[in-house]
Amino acid sequence: MKLFVCVFVILLLVPFSQAFSAEKTDTLPTLSVSLMNETFVYRDSEGYTVVVGLVENNNTLTPVSNVRLKVNFFDDYDPNPLEVVEGHTTLEVILPNEKSPYSIRSQTPNLDITHASVSLLGFDSSVAKQKGLRVYSSDISLDTTFRFSGVLQNGGAPNSNTNVYLAFYDAFEPPRILRVSTIELGHIDSNSEVSFNFNEKIDSRAIGIYLFAESDVFVSDMIDVKIPPSHIATKLVTISNVSVEDLSGDKLSELKVGSTVNIKSQTLIEFVEDQKPAETAYTYYVQIKKTSDNPDTPGIIEYIGKYNGRFIDDGSQTQIIDWIPQQQGLFYIETFVWDRNNMPIADQGPVSLIFVN
Repeated sequence: MKLFVCVFVILLLVPFSQAFSAEKTDTLPTLSVSLMNETFVYRDSEGYTVVVGLVENNNTLTPVSNVRLKVNFFDDYDPNPLEVVEGHTTLEVILPNEKSPYSIRSQTPNLDITHASVSLLGFDSSVAKQKGLRVYSSDISLDTTFRFSGVLQNGGAPNSNTNVYLAFYDAFEPPRILRVSTIELGHIDSNSEVSFNFNEKIDSRAIGIYLFAESDVFVSDMIDVKIPPSHIATKLVTISNVSVEDLSGDKLSELKVGSTVNIKSQTLIEFVEDQKPAETAYTYYVQIKKTSDNPDTPGIIEYIGKYNGRFIDDGSQTQIIDWIPQQQGLFYIETFVWDRNNMPIADQGPVSLIFVN
């Protein structure tokens, strides 16, 4: 039986670049399938615009297949899309209570495209694929490129059309999928092991990978592989002294709902002498999340604010962002600094806790 659903709620994202300043996702929980979290939009090396994200099968019993998505690509001026592209999830079959990424590319390398929206067109119920595949990493390193080695084990019948997938994600909560890469392995004999390798430049915001595989008859579990922090490139900027102050400049440890406060921090940039530019444009982000009663459940994002600035030579700056808390509870404040090419140039700043009553 075919089930069809359309979704029309638009989630506006934080702007991640000057080129993509209004990415959004049309999403709404459905009887069985929903779009998850935030989409991520980027331009690939050939100039095509790519939209990536996650789809979840909320059904506890029934697998789904043929999950169809529609992406509208827009410029900054015309409410009508420049292109409309339909695509599918990475996995052919999504098992109950599991998820699949998707990656959909524009038809042309159109530099006028500045943002995109995603909607779910429909899906079919499906026969389940058994988890007869297993994937794991054997080696991982990151310098100028990301080098990853792994092994796929097939414990059952022979497989054809076997692919291993790497879905890179960032540090946001919940994380955004930044890119989906495919390693084609083809035919796999029963009770065999196959090694695979990946060696490419990746988005420097990636902190981990969802690793999984699918063939014509089997799937694997989705494995979370962290990129070792020691292999992540050293950042130029240091964030320190994150505090919450009232409008008079006095530091606060407790706030009132509806009161205006300032989130304040300091940043210091340092260059190697022969690599020092005249100036460095940056965007400073504050993300405020309400803590969860369940320690295993991530906090709920309450507010995201940004501050655009420029470093002139080496030196320090102070950033201030206003916040008006809307509900009571314990909140924690996270801070980030990215350059205008969407690359992090600072490690995440120290986390600050604040109570609102």
